[in-house]
Amino acid sequence: MKKNRINIIAAAACAALTLLMSSCSDDYLERLPLNEYTEETFYGAEDIDESAMLRMLDPLYNNAWFDYNQRAIIGIGSFRANDGWSPYLNGEFARFQITGLTTELSQAWSAFYNVVTTANSIIKSVETNAKEGANADIMNQINGEARLMRGLAYFYLLRGWGEVILYEDNDEAAKHPTLKLNTEESVLKFVVRDFENAAELLPEKATMANHPSRYVAKAYLAKALLAQSGWNKPTRDQATLDRVVALCNEVINCGQYQLLNDYEDLFKVENNACYADNNKETLLALRWADPLSGKWGEVNTLISDLAWSDVCDVGVWGGSLHASVDMIEIYNQEPKDSFRLRATFFTPGRNYDYILKDKGGYTYDKNWIQVKKGVIGDKADCNGKLAQQADPFNTYMLRYADVFLTKAEALLGNNESTSNAEALSAFNATRIRAKLDPVQSFTFEDLIRERRKEFCMEYVNWFDMVTWYRWKPQYMLKFFNDRQYRGFMLNSGDVILNDDKTLSYRVVPPGDGTWYHATSWDSDGNIATSYWNDAERYNDGRVVRRQNGIGVSDDNPIVEVGGVPQDKAHGYTFDLWKDALNTTGVLPIKLTEENIFMPYPESDVLQNPNFNMPAVEYDFGE
Repeated sequence: MKKNRINIIAAAACAALTLLMSSCSDDYLERLPLNEYTEETFYGAEDIDESAMLRMLDPLYNNAWFDYNQRAIIGIGSFRANDGWSPYLNGEFARFQITGLTTELSQAWSAFYNVVTTANSIIKSVETNAKEGANADIMNQINGEARLMRGLAYFYLLRGWGEVILYEDNDEAAKHPTLKLNTEESVLKFVVRDFENAAELLPEKATMANHPSRYVAKAYLAKALLAQSGWNKPTRDQATLDRVVALCNEVINCGQYQLLNDYEDLFKVENNACYADNNKETLLALRWADPLSGKWGEVNTLISDLAWSDVCDVGVWGGSLHASVDMIEIYNQEPKDSFRLRATFFTPGRNYDYILKDKGGYTYDKNWIQVKKGVIGDKADCNGKLAQQADPFNTYMLRYADVFLTKAEALLGNNESTSNAEALSAFNATRIRAKLDPVQSFTFEDLIRERRKEFCMEYVNWFDMVTWYRWKPQYMLKFFNDRQYRGFMLNSGDVILNDDKTLSYRVVPPGDGTWYHATSWDSDGNIATSYWNDAERYNDGRVVRRQNGIGVSDDNPIVEVGGVPQDKAHGYTFDLWKDALNTTGVLPIKLTEENIFMPYPESDVLQNPNFNMPAVEYDFGE
């Protein structure tokens, strides 16, 4: 029998599945001091301790996800949800203009399948080679974590593309490189099965820091079942909703997790760094390598796109990411939600004493609203663990807060609203932590709004929106197209923090879709109208228009609120979206059933004719 070295797992992850993934590093396990062992002898070796065994899983927490986290994560997870945006970074994701040739689209697809393939290799290796003498608990944990991550990768693939290719055996998949797409229902069933298996295999409590317990799998199982309860169904299945609630209660009652007292603490580097243990609110995070010593593909590179020179002393080129008009309007509806706002976006005049600490802190002195999450300061703020294109901040995948809101959504169920005490307790948990008053009832719209604020710019909101779309397609299409202001450019200098903590802002409506479409143009080639929102007390209630470089003021369209015309003392109110659509040159971003799911990478479609064929049910061998 041929003796394969232990890095066979890395080799398998780079198998000839060219239609499914890009290449990955073939040496990410060689750092383990295990070259004297064969795969067959490794698992029963007495001189290999638990920590070395679990390091087999390291790639599932960084390297395998790298091509997604590198940049695509922002465009797919947050810009498509309209959390924020920039026309210069992943703008095509926010405009829903991506194609099969979009680079970040292919990178995300490859990353998710790298996770699948790596997990498949680990599962097969453990189940094939863990013989008598192997530590059964550790074998179960390795197997469980691999299944958890495989299920998670497919959960992302499902909500990103819909019908995708399922496979569990890398070798068999390599022999048949033109596999058929599987139905969405099959993919979701596969995800549920992986999470169920992970919950059975993982330990009651993690045996090592930063590794998941079974309750992480149960939390993900609750989210997958919540999706399954209404996937392509007009009414969510009540028995499944009841199971979701029971799973959430298990996680809540296990005593291993808690909400941090201060929401902003979640996004301070000392509470979420690669060189520290997970905080109590983290159920699962991608844990990146030390920025100073980690290899490319193992480090978190998001700092370069998020930060700029004022707040970071390594080479960065970000700073163009700003809040969407949509999110500003949501915060304006409840100005008391200032703790989550300041933790998510830099706002005028706010001081951050934990950024540039050795310089006395950082006060945001711009009239703008740039993305704050992921901006963690300079080298001194990070114990020196900061480099160009590498920062120590881990990527949150699942926080304890999500468990409460998943439970609240399941208890709301198919109802228009609920005042159920248990549902209110779950819904209000995140509000109370945010220093807001608890509500006495909530609707589905309220739940959407609460989730959006709690997880804004954490790269997850779009995936929940797709779940809702599969349950309430017409509701969500109306929400996307009639309720969300998409593509409005917010420029530096165009934001004012009012005394009542609301934000006034001026925006330019969506333009012609070119890379510089921060500006829209009229038929004469002039810059079209820009708009202030409903607090124009600072510019006397007038819309600013520029023609040929000359400022021209037009009367602001005023609407009645409750039959009462709004006067200057209260700030003018008008329908921003409706008025923008009447402006020459404005091209609205429209979501349809054709673009909710992303296109498949063109190279895969060209190599596999089955991408153009109807999807089939997956054979579960039942």
